[in-house]
Amino acid sequence: MTPDRSAQMRRVSSGPAWYLEFDRQERRTFWACVAGWSLDGMDVQLYSFVIPTLIAIWGISRGQAGELATAALLMSALGGWMAGWLADRIGRVRTLQIAIAWYAIFTFISGLTQDFGQLFAARAMMGLGFGGEWAAGAVLMGETIRAQHRGKALGSMQAGWAVGWALAALSFSVSFSLLPPNLAWRAMFFVGLTPAVLVFIVRRFLQEPEVYRRSREMLAVTGQSASVFAIFRPPLLRITALGALLGTGAQGGYAAVATWLPTFLRSERHLSVLDSTGYLAVLISGSFCGYMTGAYLSDFIGRRPTFLVFAVGATALVLIYSMIPFGNAAMLVLGAPLGFFASGVFSAQGAFFTEQFPTRVRGVGQGFAYNLGRAVGALFPALVGMLSAAMTLGRAIGVFAGAAYATMAIAAYLLPETRGKVLEP
Repeated sequence: MTPDRSAQMRRVSSGPAWYLEFDRQERRTFWACVAGWSLDGMDVQLYSFVIPTLIAIWGISRGQAGELATAALLMSALGGWMAGWLADRIGRVRTLQIAIAWYAIFTFISGLTQDFGQLFAARAMMGLGFGGEWAAGAVLMGETIRAQHRGKALGSMQAGWAVGWALAALSFSVSFSLLPPNLAWRAMFFVGLTPAVLVFIVRRFLQEPEVYRRSREMLAVTGQSASVFAIFRPPLLRITALGALLGTGAQGGYAAVATWLPTFLRSERHLSVLDSTGYLAVLISGSFCGYMTGAYLSDFIGRRPTFLVFAVGATALVLIYSMIPFGNAAMLVLGAPLGFFASGVFSAQGAFFTEQFPTRVRGVGQGFAYNLGRAVGALFPALVGMLSAAMTLGRAIGVFAGAAYATMAIAAYLLPETRGKVLEP
């Protein structure tokens, strides 16, 4: 084993020691972005807990409930693209402030709505900030954290989604235990205003990455500007297209599994454990472990091998769940690997996208690729439902999840490996 490889293995095995190497600005950026994504996740996941209450109180159909979720996901694609462009024009930090304030305010407004149409508009507007927060936060983190720890840092930020999910579950438990349902669901959305406090923290303690400042100075000297459409022209067009396919595969596979697998297990396997708090806790814990494992692997074995490991694992789990009958006790335990592989596939994306695009258009490129994947992936649940009319639901889930993860793996293979890449202005 070479000395460099041996030293690398010691650094990886040292666990949190990598964080101790951060300077003050790296640490501030790390915690601000982790907190922003965690609270973003909380605000998005709040809706999943109030769906049954809205159906009961407002009398909306399941289809309309799905439309509310899809509206936020589709608008997040536009929000990610717009926020990425803003991040390239006015700065990563300022754009992150705008995105956090935006999704917090419209989550709060969701609690004030009186009918389906008003809530649809509020959730759609929230989606703009939802997509924008990841775009601004991921590029800020990617440019600030040193190359050898970029994967672990951005993967840890992704793990904040599981934390936000847990916070949403806690908010649901507290709100519905203290208040009647017609007030409890509104109180949950009111809690979604709390991320706005982060805006002041970000403004006070964070600064623009040096590589971004140098890039802006160079553009100013040459009189050039970064076009929002530059990512659709050669030589970046190939990276944009493959990046969007990678994002679509990851998001589509996750959406197909997360949306339909519980329904399949309830309706065809007649499992009741899926409605329990214990199963939710196991699923969230597995997701968190998956995010963190993917974070470490992306710096240890590389971005592309990490995508392959989780794509194969997620596909295998879906096939096992849909083909082999399990009882409630076994399914309670098996929630952990499902969350592990379905979530860990996202850990390497932030670092990978950061390293694929040049600094002048990194925000718009990264925001577009990731969030277009989210928008297209949002269509996968509907396609699974349509295909289930011609075959069993379990097989339909397997077909679309397998195709999605295969697409992600192929796109990752066709993009260059970028582990350890030093960013340039």
